[in-house]
Amino acid sequence: MRLKKSLLAVGIMSAAIASSSVFAKELGGDLTPIGAEKAGNADGSIPAWTGGLTTPPAGYTAGGDYVDPFADEKPLFVISKANVSEYADKLSEGQKAMLNNYDTYTIPVYTSHRTAAYTDDVVEYAKANAANAQLIKDGNALSNVQGVVPFPIPDSALEVIWNHILRARGGSFDRNSVQVTPTAGGTYQPVKFYEEFSERHDLKDFAENKDDNVMFYFKQVVTAPARLAGNVLLVHETIDQVAEPRRAWIYNSGQRRVRRAPQVAYDGPGTAADGLRTSDGFDMYNGAPDRYNWELLGKKEMYIPRNSFKLDDKSLTYADIVKPGHLNSDYARYELARVWVVEGTLKEGERHIYSKRTFYINEDTWGIAVADHYDGRGDLWRHAEAHSKPFYDRSITLTTIESVHDLLSGRYIANGMVNEEPSRYNFDKTFASKDFTPAALRRSARR
Repeated sequence: MRLKKSLLAVGIMSAAIASSSVFAKELGGDLTPIGAEKAGNADGSIPAWTGGLTTPPAGYTAGGDYVDPFADEKPLFVISKANVSEYADKLSEGQKAMLNNYDTYTIPVYTSHRTAAYTDDVVEYAKANAANAQLIKDGNALSNVQGVVPFPIPDSALEVIWNHILRARGGSFDRNSVQVTPTAGGTYQPVKFYEEFSERHDLKDFAENKDDNVMFYFKQVVTAPARLAGNVLLVHETIDQVAEPRRAWIYNSGQRRVRRAPQVAYDGPGTAADGLRTSDGFDMYNGAPDRYNWELLGKKEMYIPRNSFKLDDKSLTYADIVKPGHLNSDYARYELARVWVVEGTLKEGERHIYSKRTFYINEDTWGIAVADHYDGRGDLWRHAEAHSKPFYDRSITLTTIESVHDLLSGRYIANGMVNEEPSRYNFDKTFASKDFTPAALRRSARR
């Protein structure tokens, strides 16, 4: 399919990928099936994309724990407070602040592997969307979108933001996970969740489902500690949130009531987040983009968390990973990658605790890998990272641990931890519309 849309590549901080001219490329030709540059960089430190990791490594058993294909690799170098200036051009302001704030925080940089792979349906969605998808209502809604990856060849910041929101997540899954909010001294109490997710087109009754304005459904049940257990959050994420804001409900186990939850949006408090994350900070960013003016700053080469098998290792305990001020750097993995850079500035007259946000989006997945958040005075306040890995038997890449660090208080929140849990992402789980109704909240609370 010949694509007529063009992409303006605005050079910033990386001459190797800088260009001020408009260029057209074809998906599956110079570009990967979802729009990343296939070629590596000039010195080979970013390799060419050759299809991603689709063959499980030796020792992997279907349905079992994911074997780290890079377990024997050692860091090429480690960035610390002592040498941060040497690598500053490939770090975000938040990453530099973390390095300067903590003697114990480091960024171990490994050989880059472009492991992201895509299923056939994702490839077909991207092809169709490249020709047909459109922004409407000042970019706050979409039309003519099929499935995921609405703008594989983006022209604007909002198109890149929508690619993150509607990136491929594997269709549907359920999982058990843990969230922690350590004190500055490192003490914490795990909050355990059971979560269910389904893209609308993956529902068993999709043909009968008339929820045309919904892109996906999400349900989250708190299973521990006892004081929170049984509380349930349900979200229907709408495509046009101007015409129809996100539908959200909460079941409070103490009151035994289901209530609408309009606060589950924008800078409303995150679930059991101890004030460390906003509702729209979950999954790095979600929800209606209408409160910000978004600017596409271009692309750059940057060290981002990726192929994070170590952090997901079942041989580790939460105590191994959760340390004062930050996650244990010994188990983190960073690689050089190309990222899209998008900056959001709060609109005049709008309200949000963040006056500015800078997102660094992995070109191979469209997922935000790093985010920096600024307070009302314009000062850097919080730094967030999404540690991801490929699920190579499913041709999908998802976040393992997501963290938000408060640079002022010295505290952080980390969610998505699964090391001590009996099960993880289960992609064989399928759902029907009835599983995501308000009436289903009470049933979920009793699971």
